[in-house]
Amino acid sequence: MQEHLVRVVTEDGLFRASAADTTQLVKEICRRQQVDLTAKVALGRLLTGAALMSSLLKGRQRLALVVEGNGPLGRLMVETDAKGGIRGKVQNPLAGLPPRNGRFDVAGAVGRAGFLHVIKDLGLKEPYRSMVQLQTSEIGDDLAWYLTHSEQVPSCVALGVELDAQGEIAAAGGFMVQALPPGDQLSIDRLVDHLHGFPPTTSLLRQGVEPTAILHKVLDGQSFSVLQRSELVFNCPCSRETIADVLAGLGAVELDAMIQEQGGGEVICDYCREVYRYNRTQLEELRG
Repeated sequence: MQEHLVRVVTEDGLFRASAADTTQLVKEICRRQQVDLTAKVALGRLLTGAALMSSLLKGRQRLALVVEGNGPLGRLMVETDAKGGIRGKVQNPLAGLPPRNGRFDVAGAVGRAGFLHVIKDLGLKEPYRSMVQLQTSEIGDDLAWYLTHSEQVPSCVALGVELDAQGEIAAAGGFMVQALPPGDQLSIDRLVDHLHGFPPTTSLLRQGVEPTAILHKVLDGQSFSVLQRSELVFNCPCSRETIADVLAGLGAVELDAMIQEQGGGEVICDYCREVYRYNRTQLEELRG
């Protein structure tokens, strides 16, 4: 199982953790979004963060992460479900920013002022929505801030995307560690000290270290039980039927305009870039 997520809990019950290899997933979605190098890193981090947070979902629950900053990328959005199906998009795929100090300028591309939105469909009447200000715009730090301060679960989130000399995704992945109640401050401090200077997840993945072994290193050899192993796959639930419903919802005036001006219509899914074409007759049927 190459592209997968592992979720564990330590034997002493003090921590839960997840690690994921998202290399091929990030590569596929970035290819569909036709992003430049800096946007690859930014979107790849958000995709990996969503993959890790999918380990907190159950059944038919879904999660969306939206990053809205004042940088050139505009709005980044990723959706995932409890089964590891993920899709993502970016408003402006070309950040056009050069590296800063030898690193891709993700914070500059996202923008240093803005918000992280978290939307959870938990199967209730209305989705749960939360919003926090971006702290560093590096995405991993912002997700950790949200989990720690909005969900009141002390968390560490490390996300990585590494490109090769040709600008292709060489490795992508990350880990998330959360302290469970009632908490033990000494153990938390010890783990924080251990994670200072911890090697990038992408370096470990390129060395062939799989997610379970990464968690052994992250948790500094603590014993744990594996609660979940799940594949991570690109999944866009769009279909000709769902797009037709959207078109029908535009109303007679807009559909008439499409028929008269274009003789038909074309819709491109923002996520998978699939093209759906409707001729005059089909649009007339939708108009009713």
